[in-house]
Amino acid sequence: MAVYNYDIVVLGSGPAGEGAAMNAAKAGLKVAVVENRRQVGGGSTHFGTIPSKALRHSVRQIMQYNNNPLFRQIGEPRWFSFPDVLKSAERVIAKQVTSRTGYYARNRIDLFFGTASFADENTIEVVCHSGVLERLSAKQIIIATGSRPYRPADIDFNHPRIYDSDTILNLSHTPRRLIIYGAGVIGCEYASIFSGLGVLVDLVDNRDQLLSFLDSEISDALSYHLRTHNVLIRHNEEYERVEGIEHGVILHTKSGKKIKADALLWCNGRSGNTDRLGLENIGIQVNSRGQIQVDQAYRTEVENVYAAGDVIGWPSLASAAYDQGRSASGSIVGNDTWRFVDDVPTGIYTIPEISSIGKNERELTQAKIPYEVGKAFFKGMARAQISSEEVGMLKILFHRETLELLGVHCFGYQASEIVHIGQAIMNQPGEANSLKYFVNTTFNYPTMAEAYRVAAFDGLNRLF
Repeated sequence: MAVYNYDIVVLGSGPAGEGAAMNAAKAGLKVAVVENRRQVGGGSTHFGTIPSKALRHSVRQIMQYNNNPLFRQIGEPRWFSFPDVLKSAERVIAKQVTSRTGYYARNRIDLFFGTASFADENTIEVVCHSGVLERLSAKQIIIATGSRPYRPADIDFNHPRIYDSDTILNLSHTPRRLIIYGAGVIGCEYASIFSGLGVLVDLVDNRDQLLSFLDSEISDALSYHLRTHNVLIRHNEEYERVEGIEHGVILHTKSGKKIKADALLWCNGRSGNTDRLGLENIGIQVNSRGQIQVDQAYRTEVENVYAAGDVIGWPSLASAAYDQGRSASGSIVGNDTWRFVDDVPTGIYTIPEISSIGKNERELTQAKIPYEVGKAFFKGMARAQISSEEVGMLKILFHRETLELLGVHCFGYQASEIVHIGQAIMNQPGEANSLKYFVNTTFNYPTMAEAYRVAAFDGLNRLF
């Protein structure tokens, strides 16, 4: 058996693995990446971020067509099956794989496709898909194996009508009614996608508010718009058992309800992909969800082993994972590419979408920080009117005395893009982080970014 020597071996080619590998390679280190699938990209490309967002885009186009009077001159409203819509996501996935494969080739990074496990602290054994066993030796190892949907043992995921957020991409029909168990980010996004296809959705939430980490006003707006699109939200419900029947599924809740549907989508948590890594061979322990604990340099309890991305837990976002991976290899290289990733904007791709950064009103109130609010409603924005995207608002929270930006919350068209303007100003030092920036800056007209100027004036008006 051949032994290959490297400076760094990265386990996983998702956003965290890619960020780690590229940064290390550009620093002149010899790098190998091990991917357990047959193509690069990780879960983000093949099951998570890319497929769901591509699906959302297609569904949003269908909704625009069906709801815009202009298109009535062309024909009546049209409905598309889930498999038909999924084809657009498959095309995007293929393009992403091609692009990312090219990145590794250009940076002279060796790729191994197979199952990796630790033989010792400096040695990785890879069982390749061809059956060949390879051994990789490295000074440092970065674990970036991602996560997968959490599957309770008492639910039969082999039943043809019971899915998780990975296997839902194999759905070969469009259900008339769908139960989504779990109203976190993934559950809410898929509720938007399926309701946009005309599916009646039961969204089962074990809490009393959707996405309670959001600003309450934004959370309430999401609830309202889901309800207006055939989503029945059932708060404070927990499953007792899931019964798979011949042509559907019945969800039995602890409150005594029986909810019947054509299919069930389980979206209640994720688990780190660590169970096959042989971590016990090097003394790394994981929590109940298979996640690895790291310090602010992304180092595990073993000195030369690092971890980044979903496998370490929060915030479990592709955007943050890439930066975490880059920072993990930056810690090893010792250059200026290291930082602890904690200023992550929230991006939720529901229809309409949501994004935020900084504190919300509840947090500022609890901290007794004197703040004020500035709002811009999209229904009054020319660009939103032109685009027929009048649902939503931009909300700025700022300090009453210093005008420092404390939080930016957006709901509606291009929310995940708009938030970055606020993020850039919030990251400025001292007095440069000020509401006055939006008042004293000329924005293109008409644009969605202009909402910052409108919201700033609205906030200033509340001070007098």
